[in-house]
Amino acid sequence: MNNLRFKNKALSQEDLFNLSELFKLMKPRVMSLVIFTCAVGLLTAPNLISTKDAIIGILLVSIGAGAAGALNMWYESDLDALMTRTCLRPIPTGKINRNQALIFGVTLSIISVVSLDYFTNRISASILLLTILFYVFVYTIWLKRRTPQNIVIGGAAGAFPPVIGWTIATGSLSIEPLTFFLIIFFWTPSHFWALSLYKSDDYKKANIPMLPLTNGVESTKLNIFIYSLLMVPVIIFPYFINFVGFVFLIPALLLTFYYNYLCYELYNYKKNKFHPKKAKSIFGYSILYLFLVFVLFLIDKIL
Repeated sequence: MNNLRFKNKALSQEDLFNLSELFKLMKPRVMSLVIFTCAVGLLTAPNLISTKDAIIGILLVSIGAGAAGALNMWYESDLDALMTRTCLRPIPTGKINRNQALIFGVTLSIISVVSLDYFTNRISASILLLTILFYVFVYTIWLKRRTPQNIVIGGAAGAFPPVIGWTIATGSLSIEPLTFFLIIFFWTPSHFWALSLYKSDDYKKANIPMLPLTNGVESTKLNIFIYSLLMVPVIIFPYFINFVGFVFLIPALLLTFYYNYLCYELYNYKKNKFHPKKAKSIFGYSILYLFLVFVLFLIDKIL
């Protein structure tokens, strides 16, 4: 009897371990950003919905994002094994096999889309389905290994969650959620190209055509600076359409100007060279920047 209890306990611990590894397939850090931006889109919408419906909607969107992450890891497991940044993911370490990841990703995709359609509305489910398909087929399978513009076009996938949050609350699309989409879409290139600068050896090992490898350091620095400047009109746009007031505009512009300054410093560094700490600081600040900009949307809504 004691031996049986011991075996059951061991099995339970093994099951918990497998669940933990499956959860890692869902890219929890990306999921946390999806949850946050989706919640901002929902909370800034003019329609109020119950707390229960809001939680269900956001949870299903995060599951859909996790499904896309799992399918991304399934397809890119060969690349992940080559890069120090990703070699400890579940598939390269052998803790999860590719078939398990594929089944897990497809199952979660179906569950999240069908459930979102049932619990919220058809338009939200349709955009979630588009997001998953775009991330997997357009970005991961088509663009990632073929063009240095992969992150520019592929960035659209990460820009949809706040739009879905808005449609969960309203059941419709309008110009206001476009501001969320544009902010994330134009933020993505400078964010990831800064990462690709100080992780270029990783991308070189995996033969991924990131901008520093295909166009050189100088071109990458220039593109990072240009995309940071594009954030200025993008940040002004929600004020221009009367979606936000000065409570959002002034601090958001100050945050953007500092981002411009950091990117200019990187660009102005020695020709054809970059300072790893400067690139890393831009990457780190870009995460904080996006978070604070979306917090400002909430503060503006409250005030």
